[in-house]
Amino acid sequence: MSHNGKVQILDGAAVRKVIFERLKPRIEQLRGRLKRPPGLAVVLVGRNPASEIYVRGKIKACGELGIHSEKILPPESIHTHELVEIIDELNRRPEIDGILVQMPLPKQVDSRRVLEAVAAERDPDGFHPLNVGHLVAGRPGPRACTPAGIIEMLKHYEIVMAGRKAVVVGRSDIVGKPMALMLLQENATVTICHSRTANLAEECRRADILVAAIGRAAAITAEYIAPGAVVIDVGQNRIDDAGEAERLGRAEEFARKGYALVGDVHPLDVVQRATAYTPVPGGVGPLTIAMLMSNTVGLAEARQS
Repeated sequence: MSHNGKVQILDGAAVRKVIFERLKPRIEQLRGRLKRPPGLAVVLVGRNPASEIYVRGKIKACGELGIHSEKILPPESIHTHELVEIIDELNRRPEIDGILVQMPLPKQVDSRRVLEAVAAERDPDGFHPLNVGHLVAGRPGPRACTPAGIIEMLKHYEIVMAGRKAVVVGRSDIVGKPMALMLLQENATVTICHSRTANLAEECRRADILVAAIGRAAAITAEYIAPGAVVIDVGQNRIDDAGEAERLGRAEEFARKGYALVGDVHPLDVVQRATAYTPVPGGVGPLTIAMLMSNTVGLAEARQS
């Protein structure tokens, strides 16, 4: 791994465009066979502003591709059993191929019970225990969208994974764990680190491919990054302090919007050390939705085969 000063920016929007182009003929074929487009139902409970933005993005992507989408908007006060009933009904509807429950759910709702109520064959998030089991066993099925998108991006930019050392920082069920398994399937040698890891910086410096998914703004600084590493930043953290934004090189964005977005990797340090990295915003973000669309199409195809 040499670092010759030229840094490649891994552009999520460009990769999303390629994924969408590949999906279009598959969607057309499904329309012919099923006499309908693939269908995605999005369940959004209450009025979480961040969730509303995410859901808007998902519905917009459906529109671009010609996937049928429906929004179900139960009140904030809903109870677990009522939400499970809504999902049971969606499971039975023939024109719905994927059911997405937008997280987080209100405190009184048992999130696990709700997620497991979504039938495994209608789970475009790849969160159902059965689909997680398929991932572990290397069997086909929907894969968690963010890590699946990262694999697509690494392939798009022809970044070699086989035989490389990959370090994943974060062990969530949504990103960290499935990411490690997918890198393993690509024949990388994988280490998973987390908040209890001893000598975290030292572990991270061993990585040819470093994936940061810890949810702490700019926590991964220069000392964590080996010169020449490929750095994938999954974080999306909002900075509301002008001084902090300036320190992270985001003063201009802050002046424009009143806040700035940074990932889990220090945005100035990564440019100094990495050979390639994903910017925030615009790196991993667009791929999560692209893979959600891809999974929905895959579920529709599996149902009619």
